[in-house]
Amino acid sequence: MQFARLPRLRLAGLPTPLEEATRLERLFPGTRLFLKRDDLTHPALGGNKARKLEFLLADARRQGADVVLTVGGPQSNHARITAALSARLGWECILVLEGAEPPEAQGNLLIDRLLGADVRFAGARPAQEVMEEIAAGLEAQGRRPYAIPVGGSTPLGAVGYCLAMEEMLAQASDAGVVVHRVYVATGSGGTQAGLVLGARVLDPSLRVTGVSVSRSAEESRSRVAELATGAASLLGLPVRVEAARVEVLDGYVGPGYGVPTPGCLEAIRLLAREEGVLLDPVYTGKAMACLLDHLRRGVIGEGENVVFWHTGGAPALFAYSQELEV
Repeated sequence: MQFARLPRLRLAGLPTPLEEATRLERLFPGTRLFLKRDDLTHPALGGNKARKLEFLLADARRQGADVVLTVGGPQSNHARITAALSARLGWECILVLEGAEPPEAQGNLLIDRLLGADVRFAGARPAQEVMEEIAAGLEAQGRRPYAIPVGGSTPLGAVGYCLAMEEMLAQASDAGVVVHRVYVATGSGGTQAGLVLGARVLDPSLRVTGVSVSRSAEESRSRVAELATGAASLLGLPVRVEAARVEVLDGYVGPGYGVPTPGCLEAIRLLAREEGVLLDPVYTGKAMACLLDHLRRGVIGEGENVVFWHTGGAPALFAYSQELEV
């Protein structure tokens, strides 16, 4: 894959560790479990979005941007890391967050403001629409805005996760491990898209399971396939990813995005107490709930080596103290 053809800013702490979850393994004999620690990418408490932003913000610099805008929920990890890296690069950052402003700034929202971002709330309007309106107004003033869609999930952002798959497979090879399955939370789709494309090119036998935290499986599959195919084009790869070949499960969403399920809360407590690793209530808690369920029901075969891709998000824990009852 021709990564060198695309501009990139080295902003994340890479490579992130690939760690064996030895205490968790004791609960599920016969399966080796690994954590790909993309919660440790460094910028403002880390997370998967840093890999995407290495390419997206390089594109912003190439275009001469002087202000970066993006959208997300009030506990958006992408918004937090965009604000952090914009500050590091000396750019103004405007975050348009969904819904009404919460009565108290907790978790990611608190960090957004500490980082100096201009935080605005979309209210009843779609956040993307509000962001585009703000960007148009800035352009009319002679500014050079660079607008990033939700999650940084564009074909260019997905390229960061093609590179991440290459990184993980090299780490596993160095450890003498053949990876059979990867589990990852899927929201806006860019992370899974990159992983799917990377697996398609580097190890077609590797199964990438996306665990939806918001969209239906059908919608997520189509979006992941579209992003992966677009990333392939950017990398000069004659690859078309079909939605039917993308695996996304939507049975662990629960009542909705950002609403933790009992399985999600159990997964957060289990990983904290067995491995000292913090998951979050929006993304990784639900993805781990799926993995644990598959282990318990025998969906994962004995002798399989499984990687759980930890996409970060721990700052959101502080906004869910009542649900966690701690």
